[in-house]
Amino acid sequence: MIETPLGIAKIIGDNEGISSVSVLNSNEVITHIIPDELQDCVYQLQEYFNGDRNQFNLKLNPQGTDFQKRVWDALEQIPYGKTVSYLELSKQLGDVKAIRAVANANGKNPLWIIVPCHRVIGSDGSLTGYAGGLHRKQWLLEHESPYKQQSLF
Repeated sequence: MIETPLGIAKIIGDNEGISSVSVLNSNEVITHIIPDELQDCVYQLQEYFNGDRNQFNLKLNPQGTDFQKRVWDALEQIPYGKTVSYLELSKQLGDVKAIRAVANANGKNPLWIIVPCHRVIGSDGSLTGYAGGLHRKQWLLEHESPYKQQSLF
């Protein structure tokens, strides 16, 4: 477990690759001993949060159905700083009628941030559904935005 600006992240993986990265909604004990298999993931996530990385280069091993894996592969093609709608994603996958199945697979993405499900929004631009909470989705999209918001306070 590592500390991020959005909470404690739990990373699971082995020699076959990273199978899960999730953000926890509770205060867990942070592990200071990181297994060799997870060190590169921790390093790349830290770079991402520092603003020094916009693409991950990790061996991934998520568990899911063939359809879910197709959706997750499509998510990885969404460029940093960009968003697509669930409808656009369904079209890219070849079936506009599969929008609910695509949304469901998106919600089951086990690789928080690394497979960027946060880059999928509603057709009207709304921040619909996000397993990690909409406040985290908004933070991630603002973090990746080329247009940084300025604040007077």
